Amino acid sequence: MPSVHQPVVVRIDGGRPENGQVDAWIVPVFEEDAFVDLPGLDEATGGELSAARTRAEFKGKAFEVLACPLRAWGARYLIAVGAGARAAWTGAQARRVATVGALAARSRRLPRVGVLCRPCPSDQVASVVESLVEGVYLANYDGAARKSEGPAQSWVSELVMQTADTAAARQAVAVGSVVGEFTNQARELVNEPGNILTPRELAERATALAGAASLPIEVLDDDAIGRLGMGLLQGVARGSKEPPRVIVLRHEPAGVTAGPVLAFIGKGITFDSGGISIKPAENMDKMKGDMAGGAAVIGAMCAIARLNLPVRVLGIVPATENLPGGNAMKPGDVLTSAAGKTVEVLNTDAEGRLVLGDGLWYARRLGATHLVDVATLTGACMIALGKTTTGLFAAPESWGATVLAASERAGERTWSMPVFEDYRELFRSDIADFSNTGGRYGGAITAALFIKEFAGDLPWAHLDIAGPAWAEEAKPYQPKGATGAAVRTLVELARAAGEWAGR
Repeated sequence: MPSVHQPVVVRIDGGRPENGQVDAWIVPVFEEDAFVDLPGLDEATGGELSAARTRAEFKGKAFEVLACPLRAWGARYLIAVGAGARAAWTGAQARRVATVGALAARSRRLPRVGVLCRPCPSDQVASVVESLVEGVYLANYDGAARKSEGPAQSWVSELVMQTADTAAARQAVAVGSVVGEFTNQARELVNEPGNILTPRELAERATALAGAASLPIEVLDDDAIGRLGMGLLQGVARGSKEPPRVIVLRHEPAGVTAGPVLAFIGKGITFDSGGISIKPAENMDKMKGDMAGGAAVIGAMCAIARLNLPVRVLGIVPATENLPGGNAMKPGDVLTSAAGKTVEVLNTDAEGRLVLGDGLWYARRLGATHLVDVATLTGACMIALGKTTTGLFAAPESWGATVLAASERAGERTWSMPVFEDYRELFRSDIADFSNTGGRYGGAITAALFIKEFAGDLPWAHLDIAGPAWAEEAKPYQPKGATGAAVRTLVELARAAGEWAGR
């Protein structure tokens, strides 16, 4: 298979940008820009930069692009990217601006790019540099790997980060590179077709990624799953000839033997037809991405290991297909979970919560103290929040606030949703402990509450990424397809463990 993403060699330059040697300089341009920090830039374009602004062809509005030849500055091109208002300059905006600029460089086959870090408050330098580097990495991805001719554009092979604050930039470059790389790895997994990325193939890909990141991994086969009594996962897997797998990743840094054990549990449905309660044919092809939560966990765990963060973290991905085979679970069936709880299956298309139930139980068995599950779980969450926002459900509220803060720092839009206990009545069953669906109303809440049944008394959070995991329409900073949603949030949560560990 042709490469779908490439690493970037990054170096930091604290000198004057006009002395750099690159193919193109990417320059964020603000709406109110006077370029006082970049003397000579307009002259190097032959006055084209100021002329384009005078003609209102380039106003600095977010994600506008102006590419023009440079006569100096050690580069062939200037790629000016609109950054919007200076007051709105954040890490999230910087990431998108860098992606837009690097995509413009790729389309012009300019492999060596420099990015200017425009002046910002000293306490924001690291965040902005990290985001700029990550943005270039995200641009170095092409989802057309299965086309016979391969990617249509060249790769960015070298990145020069130009900033006066080289000390603050050094660690930021390392973090941005690692998070960008493994976000792309997650995107690659999600974009893969279901006939290729089976549960066994997902486990093999995870094994290869974990090996490269020096991250211990264990893969439970169907016999081990049976011995553990994971009846919910087994029930979903029954309809497919492909056997299920449980991917277990363990980050146990040297010298860290106490403190929290953070566990990420990712839904790994490599294709979801809905089972006997089959989905409509329209858009069913997108269900190859129903393992986006599992991909996020794999990507985040590898990044955490590569960064060697000083906190113990578990990653668990129960993986299976959900198909309507002759042995498939049927509406009305009762399954017994590894936790011993019984579940009446009213809708076989509500399968993600089933596999997550056994996954949370296993995380608790392995010693987790804090739980976060990630899943493309419900269309109801998309109806409530749209396609670009993750729904966050958590208990207690303090743990939810911690996860929300991590997502905000990571630049991933997340919104807190309620977990009203009286909604548990909606999935009450007459013949089992509870059913796997609570009906049409409040569907995202009842789905979250179902998963919470398996969290015990531990702090628990559920991230419903059904909307943001997949981009239906291309944006200047995001092509159609997988986005790598939640990777950054999970990594940021682990990075901040020192702040919440004692709570």
